[in-house]
Amino acid sequence: MLSLRLTSLTHLFSPPSSTAIARRSPAILRRRNHHLRPRPLAASFSSQSAAAETQDRVDNSKNRVSDRVITPRSQDFNAWYLDVIANAELADYGPVRGTMVIRPYGYAIWEAIQEFLNVKFKETGHSNMYFPQFIPYSFIEKEASHVEGFSPELALVTIGGGKELEEKLVVRPTSETIVNHMFTQWIHSYRDLPLLINQWANVTRWEMRTKPFVRTLEFLWQEGHTAHATPEEAEKEAIQMIDIYTRFAYEQAAIPVITGRKSKVETFAGACKTYTIEAMMGDKKALQAGTSHNLGQNFARAFGTQFTDESGVREYVWQTSWAISTRFVGGIIMTHGDDAGLMLPPKIAPIQVVIVPIWKKDDEKAAVLNAASSVKDVLLTSGIKVKLDDSDQRTPGWKFNFWEMKGVPLRIEIGPRDVASGSVVISRRDIPGKQGKVFGISMEPSNLEAYVKNKLDQIQSSLLARAIAFRDSNIIDVSTYDDLKAAISQGKWARGPWSASDEDELKVKEETGATIRCFPFEQPQGIKRCLMTGNPAEEVAIFAKSY
Repeated sequence: MLSLRLTSLTHLFSPPSSTAIARRSPAILRRRNHHLRPRPLAASFSSQSAAAETQDRVDNSKNRVSDRVITPRSQDFNAWYLDVIANAELADYGPVRGTMVIRPYGYAIWEAIQEFLNVKFKETGHSNMYFPQFIPYSFIEKEASHVEGFSPELALVTIGGGKELEEKLVVRPTSETIVNHMFTQWIHSYRDLPLLINQWANVTRWEMRTKPFVRTLEFLWQEGHTAHATPEEAEKEAIQMIDIYTRFAYEQAAIPVITGRKSKVETFAGACKTYTIEAMMGDKKALQAGTSHNLGQNFARAFGTQFTDESGVREYVWQTSWAISTRFVGGIIMTHGDDAGLMLPPKIAPIQVVIVPIWKKDDEKAAVLNAASSVKDVLLTSGIKVKLDDSDQRTPGWKFNFWEMKGVPLRIEIGPRDVASGSVVISRRDIPGKQGKVFGISMEPSNLEAYVKNKLDQIQSSLLARAIAFRDSNIIDVSTYDDLKAAISQGKWARGPWSASDEDELKVKEETGATIRCFPFEQPQGIKRCLMTGNPAEEVAIFAKSY
């Protein structure tokens, strides 16, 4: 049952707040047990009056369930997030604490991410392959900072086949070590470089505080690994890949990330430099949405990964690694979703258009379904991802709410009057109510195709513009530590000059809960003074609380 599942999901991934416990009283739970989804809506599409039918389809607020199943974002953002995941059927909890089962609709979003990135990886010369998920513990120990950074999160296998293993195995937390072990066997000469590979895989990190998609014990990702002959090539590669992630975030996910370099404190364990894309979520926390690491020669020296250069001299390779994971799905939810549920950018939506046929009398059904099927065929032929919801177990009003909750960008409604006039009604997910609904759109194939494609483009652009405006209005430029503390206390991001020590950075984290998210690539001109020390500073940094 929905409410029981939601409660379990809340307890599974994060401790419930006292307000959440009070809100989800036993009486409420018993009442909600009857609703797997919002219960069938008593929408009445009267054929007695065209005006009455029009009004029903403009304002279907009366069709909404009286017992809200999605917590308002403003009331409890975490509960809202969990409710959306459950109601939109994105994921469910696994039997092991902190794990999740990604349901088909949630996985389809991940597939859309894969499809875009896979093309970009191959265009830039990378090949997909696969490495084992079991890694000898001795591999992890070879790179000192790597084992120190990952030790608290490691899952270890000590028994196999009923016997204690001679050497314990690590369940893959990341693959730099096993990749280097293999690179050492494959790389001998400068002719073997650059070596550019990627794998799509699962990883395990024993997180203590978990949140579905954002932080789980096991998650899916891609991890690229490359080896180069020069430090310049490695740096160029690391920048190239973070640029690809940035392009994906803006163009596909409509998430306006800030791209930059991590501080030394926040740099990946074993890397020389870490580049990141940082996204502002709906609660104004930062989400590290993707990273690219210049590993220098750290792992090459630990594993002896060398090549003979053109002069016949043995040199260590220069390496990179880079990754984006299913946490990006969580980022999409928290960036665009609203109180009605999920809101998906068209370019990554598993369903871009849903068609809801409407009939009241049996003799209307065949004509309406035939018209709906024709519209579906027109859109499919034009490359649009479309779903015809022709089930007769639910009312049209229920379907409206359900597909809104699933975040489908456009809804097409077809009733008897639309069939007679050769037109359809189209509603935008991003503009609720009457403002987002347009009547009388011609069913003529070329007109309909052009109209729908144009609206999908508008929605994509609108979601990005809305997210940019939200981000920019919640970043405060600061020049002193007091300014920084004030900004963070207001839930904002703080941007200010920084050249202070690692100790000062840790002090900021301890006193405010905020960390340096990055030193943005885009930097303001002019003389700057560190907000903490008053000394000259070459860069501004962005501070924020994060997931």
